[in-house]
This record gives sequence, structure tokens and C-alpha cells, in this order.
Amino acid sequence: MNIVQAIIEALESVNANKMRSGLTILGIVIGVAAVIAMLAVGNGAQNTITGSISGLGSNLLFVFRGGNDENVRNPKPLTRGDADAIADPFQAPSVELVAPYISSNLSVTFDGEKTNSSINGVTPEYLQVRNYTLLEGDFISEENILGRGSVAVIGVEVADKLFGHRDGLIGETLRIEGQPFRVIGILTPRGGGAFGSEDNVVIIPFSTAQSRLIRRSGDRVDFILVQAINADLVNQASDEIAQILRARHRTELGADDFQIFSQQDFVATAQSITSVLTIFLGGIAAISLLVGGIGIMNIMLVSVTERTREIGLRKAIGARKRDILIQFLTESSLLSMFGGIIGIGLGWTIAFIVGLIAAANDTELVPVVGLDAILLATIFSTAVGLFFGIYPANRAANLQPVEALRHE
Repeated sequence: MNIVQAIIEALESVNANKMRSGLTILGIVIGVAAVIAMLAVGNGAQNTITGSISGLGSNLLFVFRGGNDENVRNPKPLTRGDADAIADPFQAPSVELVAPYISSNLSVTFDGEKTNSSINGVTPEYLQVRNYTLLEGDFISEENILGRGSVAVIGVEVADKLFGHRDGLIGETLRIEGQPFRVIGILTPRGGGAFGSEDNVVIIPFSTAQSRLIRRSGDRVDFILVQAINADLVNQASDEIAQILRARHRTELGADDFQIFSQQDFVATAQSITSVLTIFLGGIAAISLLVGGIGIMNIMLVSVTERTREIGLRKAIGARKRDILIQFLTESSLLSMFGGIIGIGLGWTIAFIVGLIAAANDTELVPVVGLDAILLATIFSTAVGLFFGIYPANRAANLQPVEALRHE
């Protein structure tokens, strides 16, 4: 029996039992669609997370308190003095800008409206370091820092919650923990980011935050953002920062009480985490493919039982064991292949709908249906059909002609 004849006979068998074949295919359709949709959503989430981190800039460094060595006890805090030393062009010639940062979630109110927002105490350099832009108004200035000004730059989410609109807010007065602050600028929408929502923020002068709202002992800061002159000098800038902090903190060799991360480090970490989650989601979805495969085996066993006399007659007139085996394997493979093709279309549709729902909820998630996911689902579904079709096909091929012809 050649392969063309086997396919024709398989199609005739499938067509003869439309309802049963359709229900069998449905299991594969659901499995393939689930795999495609899950992998698409996982890839979309990975692109969104890594994209938001990459948007911070390829020449950005983050300096945190605490070392990698577990033996480092009581690490010294990062201070404004550390930031000033890093900003010294003679000590760190590869560094362009330095922005110390303190933050806390506090209550913000206006005319009876209230919201909890991230209150960030920053310096003027923060605007350029974080690649922020303004819809209107001005950013924190050096005069605001020196005068401990009661001024604020707000994100659009805060503007929407408190004022109900985003324009014409310059000069309005909101209250942070009951203290009045005059709005001087509105940030351009950025969506979610590495530090939570980039739009639910209120930015105030570092000195004001430190003295009135986010008190830290001494001139302690939460962390320091450092911008290298260009991406090629990131590693050199990291070494210069490390040398400065080792000298200031008087740490022993190999016992740093600080950590320096680049934007690439965060991207790599985010990619590894989201890749594991994507594989996990795909693995869960693949279980439904196995269920579909069991359905194929069940139906093929029923088909063998129903067609026992037919198999006996075929073998009696000269059909070989290989011919019967090919016939039933072709039938099971066709069932899984049809299910895989329909499942790919359904999976793409589900991913598209998820993208529309995310867009409707202002969530930056664009599911990505990759060729690798399509090939994986197609190959896996076909393999499932072959694997679960082997036992029924082998059982049919091993039937004795005399016994098969006697079967009622």
C-alpha cells in the first residue's frame, strides 16, 4: 500500500464517522490552541517587561546598598556624599550624570479626592537620567533643591485621579500627607515600568522629601542612578564607581557592601524569569494535547474493534501487516494534523483577543505568535497522533485473518 492510497482510505474513514472524528479532533484543537495562545502571551509579556527596562537607557547603572557576599554584615548605607563623589569628573571620568533617589508611598489629596502614590525625592539630573519628558510645565530645578521648595511634578495617573484631566494643572495645589505642594509639571505617560507604574508618581525636590516627608538618617539615599557617557563606557564607569565606594566605605577586598547593576543585567534577569514562566505556561497547555492524544487512541481502538472483519478480509486477500499498520497510523496522524491546523488558527485568534482586551484596559501587552510556537505545536500534535496511534494500529496489524473474519 502506497502512502497516497493510505491517505485516501484514511480520509474516507474519517468522513464516514464525521461526529466521532470531529469530537476527536476537538481535543487536539484545544490543546494546540492553548499552547499557541499561552506561548504568545508569555512572549508578549517578556517583550513588554524587557522593553520597559530597555527604555531606561543602555548606559544606565543602578547602585544599591548591600553586597553579594553573605559575610558582609551591617553594610553602610549609600549617602548623598557618595553620589557627589561619583559625580566628580576627576574620580569618575566615565560618568556623565548622577541622580540620588529616595521614595515612599504616601497619601496625596486634592479637593476631597485621594490616592496613594509613589513620592520620589530627586535632583534635577533625574529627568535626563530616566529619559522623562513633560506634557507641560517644568521639572525640579536647582533653585527648588536649594530652597526646599514645595513643588511637585505629577504623573498622568495622579492627574486623572485627583483632577479628572491632564491639562491646565500648572499652579494647582495638592497635598502630600496634608502638606501643600504646587504643581509645576506633568509627566508624559509611560505606563508600567521596572519600578511599578511610571504614571502614578509625584516627584518633589530631594531636599524637601528628605526634610519633610521621607526622612532618612543623615543624608542616606535609597539608591543612586548613574548615567555613563555612552554605552561603551558602562563597564568602565561601573569599575570607577566601585573604586570610589570601596574607598569611602573602607571595605575589605572582595567584601563590597554595595551592588552595581547595569540595564543589561536587569534585562537578562527579566528575560530568564519570563522565559521560565512562558515554558511553564506552555507546559501546562501541553497537558491538554496529551488528553487529546488519549482521545485519539480511544477512538482508534474503537475503530479497530468495529472494523475487525474488514481487517480480516484485507489480510485474507493479501494485505500485509505493514499495510494495516500504515493505514491506521495514517488515520490517527490525519486526525491530529487537522486538529493542529485548526488549533493554530484558534490559538492565534485567542492571542489576538487577549491583545485587544489588554489594549482596552491600557495594558501594554501585545501577544506574539512566533513561528517557533507554531512549529512546536504542529510537530508535537503530529507526534501525539503517531504515538497514540501506534498501539491501536499494532493491535489491528496483529489480528489473525481467521479470527478476524469470525468476529461479529
